[in-house]
Amino acid sequence: MILPIVAYGDPVLRKKCEEIDADYPGLESLIPDMWETMYQASGVGLAAPQIGKAIRLFLVDTSPFAEDDELEEAERGQLKDFKKVFINARMESETGSKWPFNEGCLSIPDIREDVNRMDTITLTYMDEAFETHTETFSGLLARVIQHEYDHIEGVLFTDHLSSLKKRLLKGRLSNISKGKVQVDYRMRFPDMKRKR
Repeated sequence: MILPIVAYGDPVLRKKCEEIDADYPGLESLIPDMWETMYQASGVGLAAPQIGKAIRLFLVDTSPFAEDDELEEAERGQLKDFKKVFINARMESETGSKWPFNEGCLSIPDIREDVNRMDTITLTYMDEAFETHTETFSGLLARVIQHEYDHIEGVLFTDHLSSLKKRLLKGRLSNISKGKVQVDYRMRFPDMKRKR
């Protein structure tokens, strides 16, 4: 089932999310619904707060990036086959050097900005079978995971921008929360005036 994606301005996007266990109600349908929602919106990642749930769950499928000819062959191969569910993720370390990349977000449509992030991360997480893994990711893979991880910490990519850039975007962000934006996927807008 395709779920509405929560727009910028909704308080759930600012919550530090709670851990879940295998008995979380509806988890067996929630994960497939999140995949379906993400693919319908042409995303490469989706976090539970983006569908209104303040839980530590996100998923990533970087296969669309594998078409990018500017990437090295090894990285394209890594991105092509990467599809994972991350439950109760905890960042162990962020290392290397910061590098910029143009990011967007399904909850903040029509805004893309360069964000600097570290190039290597180590993460401890559970998969959908609730088996624990500790893995290190680098490059574009690390970036997508960092973006989704930020969501379960209540952080948005716009938080990484300079104060000047934030001021310049303020009006556009306000319009998004009011539903004054064109999107081709279902969204839920926090400040949209309800019709009686």
